[in-house]
Amino acid sequence: MRLEPREQPSLALTVLAPVLAVGVALVLCSLLIWWAGAPPARALGLLLKGSLGSTFALTETLTRATPLIFTGLAAAVAFRAKLWNIGAEGQLYAGAVMATWLGTGMLDLPAWVMVPLLFAAGALAGGLLLLGPTLLKTRLAVDEVVTTLLLNFVVILAVNWLVFGPWKDPMAMGWPQAAPVVDAAVLAPMVAKTRLHWGFVVALACAVGTWALMRFTTWGLEIRAVGLNERASRFAGIPVGRAVLRTALISGGLAGMAGVSELAGLKGYLTLDLSPGFGYSGVVVAMLAALHPLGVVAAALFVAVMSIGADSMSRSLEISNYIADVATALSLLAVLVSMLAPRWRIRWR
Repeated sequence: MRLEPREQPSLALTVLAPVLAVGVALVLCSLLIWWAGAPPARALGLLLKGSLGSTFALTETLTRATPLIFTGLAAAVAFRAKLWNIGAEGQLYAGAVMATWLGTGMLDLPAWVMVPLLFAAGALAGGLLLLGPTLLKTRLAVDEVVTTLLLNFVVILAVNWLVFGPWKDPMAMGWPQAAPVVDAAVLAPMVAKTRLHWGFVVALACAVGTWALMRFTTWGLEIRAVGLNERASRFAGIPVGRAVLRTALISGGLAGMAGVSELAGLKGYLTLDLSPGFGYSGVVVAMLAALHPLGVVAAALFVAVMSIGADSMSRSLEISNYIADVATALSLLAVLVSMLAPRWRIRWR
């Protein structure tokens, strides 16, 4: 058996391969559910019912998907240029810190001005945080995987100092959190008596905007070209260093907007548990989407469905909700393998 490159990748195979891969992963998870002593068909039914079967379940799923769309886009944009940004978690918190600083009384603006300003400020904070590791990569060849990963802990420790120290809310009964943002900085709920907020619409708009940027603009062409072949890009006259720095600002900015969305739409105040790891999950979402900005939305929804639905399933059947993590991991592995199918065919000797 040997792998032979395809002359022209099939569009149908390119689209169907990841879908079939996720299906294979769900079949494998069904075997694990059966091994755990539960009927797979009922378990998957409860999973879908718990994540999509009611207004409350659906809105919770969309709420969970919102930060995953932002961080998935951040990873997808950076990875397109072979800028391995593993620091979306820290960039998310950087955006939340900036929104807290501006949104807890420093500015007195109407909501229609305050909310876009907070998103812009959060994007700037996240972009600048990624700019440092990117400069180290382009100027000194320092591995950005290490620097972006370690910056996550630096930022989270800084947030820990803020919420236990100078920003601690005296009205929080000793709980380590900052003061809540003003009413004008709060993202209103989209559906009454639910947690779904307008940050979801902002995330969708960012996905469409990122797709248009990557598909129709010179900046997007430069990002894709640098990721495909840096040396050829230099030969073609593309300013590689400038393109990578621009990519860092876009990627970090998207992750910073996730922090603003969670702060202004869900929590209302800065705290250490603002993110349970959305920055790291964004890498999984981006890979499941094959780095396509619109695919990121579908991948984020899939991960959210598995996460929210698994909690309901585990309560009903008394099996571990870690099945959702296993399903996500298997889906990622299956999708990574399936990405070979459009480009390579198997030849038997």
